[in-house]
Amino acid sequence: VEEVKGSIPIMVGTGAIDPVAVREMTMQAIDCGCDASLVVSPPYIKPPQRGLIDHFTKMADLGLPVVVYNVPGRTAVDVLPETIGICAEHDNIVAVKEATGDVSRVQTIRGVTKGLKTPLLLYSGDDATEAEFVLKGGDGCISVTANVAPLAMHNMMMAGLQGDAAEAMRINETLESVHSNIFCEANPIPAKWALKRMGKITTGYCRPPLVELDESYFTLVEESLKKAGAL
Repeated sequence: VEEVKGSIPIMVGTGAIDPVAVREMTMQAIDCGCDASLVVSPPYIKPPQRGLIDHFTKMADLGLPVVVYNVPGRTAVDVLPETIGICAEHDNIVAVKEATGDVSRVQTIRGVTKGLKTPLLLYSGDDATEAEFVLKGGDGCISVTANVAPLAMHNMMMAGLQGDAAEAMRINETLESVHSNIFCEANPIPAKWALKRMGKITTGYCRPPLVELDESYFTLVEESLKKAGAL
């Protein structure tokens, strides 16, 4: 935070299964001077939609802008568009990271939030569909691929935001292999190995129970990086 504060907005993940832990991490983020928190729905326990509304709005009450993170593939609960619409009525809930891969949700969420004074920002969290997500009216992405191909992802997003579908899809085609193969093992295992292979970091170490990328995937990830121009 000290290194980049003032240069770029800082959003930190403060999600966890225990609301007490989420609150503590969010307060720490406030103390550190972060600009927003990314709060995932509590994993594993499958809260009902009213429980999700209570959770997200209570974290927003702490004062730090909240980005709701919906990733049912990891949490086992889907934050439904109607739930997002209710949460978005809170002044401190400013965006959603939609990682379902269902691009039709752009229109659905826009529909349930159209009465807001400040439009809710919609970010894709699914690399394979991010170009289409933005072309359908999304505002951008929070991407894994961008860790290894930041300029290409930036250019793709800008093309999409400008309505240049041909350019956005052209760039996306060069990244499709990365979109897929950077998930050959659980994220962030392949991404960290890729960054090490690119010389950006010194180790592919991941905190347990995650481990470093299995060597059987080295060639797969390396070839994907080459196709994307990252090597």
